[in-house]
Amino acid sequence: MSALIWTVFADKQQAAEISGKLVEEKLVACANMMDGVTSLFLWQGTVDTANEVGVLFKTDGTLLNKAVARLEALHPYNTPAILGWKCDASAGATAAWLKDLTG
Repeated sequence: MSALIWTVFADKQQAAEISGKLVEEKLVACANMMDGVTSLFLWQGTVDTANEVGVLFKTDGTLLNKAVARLEALHPYNTPAILGWKCDASAGATAAWLKDLTG
């Protein structure tokens, strides 16, 4: 089963650096970086906004918890918003590609 992870970073450099580590460590197969994300959020009782870089990671479902934990450890935010979920469906070739991560 395939899985996805979503988070945001303060800038493209942070996003690329940490994404690269997760790919090199074979915890994710791909990171789609989306520059220009405007986040509107409630933090410590105050509504705020920030320009961030969103990243959608693709991985195998068996690696989801390990990848989320590693991403949390690497993330520069004190309280990063990191969400991961298993996919109900994926193309056969995509699932096979992601399964290759588990060796």
